[in-house]
Amino acid sequence: MIRVLIADDEAMIRSALAALLRLEADIDVVAECSDGEQALAEALRTTPDVCLLDLEMPGLDGVEAAARLTRALPTRCIVITRHARPGVLRRALAAGVSGFLPKSRDAAELADVIRSVAAGRRYVDPEVAADALSDERSPLTERELDVLRAGRRGETTGQIARALSLAPGTVRNHASAIIGKLSVSTRQQAVRLAEERGWI
Repeated sequence: MIRVLIADDEAMIRSALAALLRLEADIDVVAECSDGEQALAEALRTTPDVCLLDLEMPGLDGVEAAARLTRALPTRCIVITRHARPGVLRRALAAGVSGFLPKSRDAAELADVIRSVAAGRRYVDPEVAADALSDERSPLTERELDVLRAGRRGETTGQIARALSLAPGTVRNHASAIIGKLSVSTRQQAVRLAEERGWI
C-alpha cells in the first residue's frame, strides 16, 4: 500500500484528488492539507511514501515544501501545477522533487505516476520537459534569486537583509544588479518577471 499525502489550497481539487486516489486498491490517502506548512506537520505525523503538492500554495509553495520534506523524511514528492513553467521545473528538480506534472492529467495517469515515484523512479511530464530544454535560463545568481524571493511580497530592504542574514547595503547591491540584468525599473517589476519566467 502506497501512503500518500495531498496538499492543495483549493479544497474542491484536494477533495476530488483524494476521492479519486482512494478508488485505487494500492493507494491510501493518509492526509489532506491546505498549505505547505500543514503538509510538513502532517508528513512528520503520518510519514507518507509520496507527497502530492500543489505548486501554487500560500506561504510555502510546493517546491519549497518538497525541499523541506525530502530533507526531513524518506518521502518522495510530486509537484502538480496549472502553469508548468520550465524555470519552475528546473527549481523543482534542484529541490529533489521526483515528479512534476500539470493538473490537466487524469486521475489514472496521476495514480501511475505515484506508483512510479514510490518505486524510486522519476517522472517529468514530456511537454514540460521539452519546453524546459528550449527555455532561457535565469541570468541571476542564486543569491540574487534569494533576494527576490525574500522580497516578493514587498518586504523592505531591512526585512530582506534580516531574513537572509545580510547587511542592508549588500541587499541594495544585489537589487541594483538584478534591476540592471533584467532591464527593469523596480525590484517589484523584477519579481514579476522572475515569477513569469518560473525562476522563483
